[in-house]
Amino acid sequence: MKFKRHLFIYVALLIIVLGIMVWLRPKATEFHPRSYEEIKADGVLRIVTDYTPLSYYLDGDSLSGFDYELARMIGQRSGLAIEITPEVTLSKSIDGLEKGQYDIIARQLPVTSEIKEELAFTVPIQLNKQVLVQRKKNETGEKPIRNQLDLAGKTLYIVSDAPTRLRINNLAREIGDTIYIQEEKTYGAEQLIMMVATGEIEFAVCDQAIARQMSKDYPQIDCDTDISFTQFQSWALRKNDSTLLDSLNKWITDIQQEDKYKKLHDSYF
Repeated sequence: MKFKRHLFIYVALLIIVLGIMVWLRPKATEFHPRSYEEIKADGVLRIVTDYTPLSYYLDGDSLSGFDYELARMIGQRSGLAIEITPEVTLSKSIDGLEKGQYDIIARQLPVTSEIKEELAFTVPIQLNKQVLVQRKKNETGEKPIRNQLDLAGKTLYIVSDAPTRLRINNLAREIGDTIYIQEEKTYGAEQLIMMVATGEIEFAVCDQAIARQMSKDYPQIDCDTDISFTQFQSWALRKNDSTLLDSLNKWITDIQQEDKYKKLHDSYF
């Protein structure tokens, strides 16, 4: 009888302790799309960017990247603290934007009619285009491809769900032949370029700015064959964020007039 009473007390105490643990356990953060007024009240602007040497890059103990530096300038001008999250996959960035996990996608996105149906874009930040990344000389000694017709039957590697897929599909229709696309879900543009440089893959397609930046460390790659026309590239927001968009456009436009910005731009582009 005494044993049963002790057992009952033990079980009751265990239930109480477990209940307290559940109550004290940190709750998962619940996000929701925030208005500009909510962002100002919170004092924090949440930004997601790409993890590349062009956008956001950790080199030793220091962070660098054009989009990272521009975000910091916007923080100084707006008086808002900047919270930056790197994310390679564009679809995850867009999903986080729609759920309210992020307020802005700060990566160089081509402003096309297709993607404008899904997102709102800032004023143009950069002119860029898609290029073919290949080795200057492959194992058989062949010269780099210069004519887009020669891409027929070739396999081009791209970052998963990048807008590049649409352009390659259009190019395949233009040349009247098949161009195979291999999407990498794990690697970003930087890793694909490294794989071309080491001969692991033959071709990749990425932004010209990223390819030129990487060519400084990998002089064996060639990035002089265009895949797309030159396009405006901008940051993206949710379609209904008109107040934040207007404010962001004003900050960017003002910053672009500063000598500090011009030096930043010239150092990357």
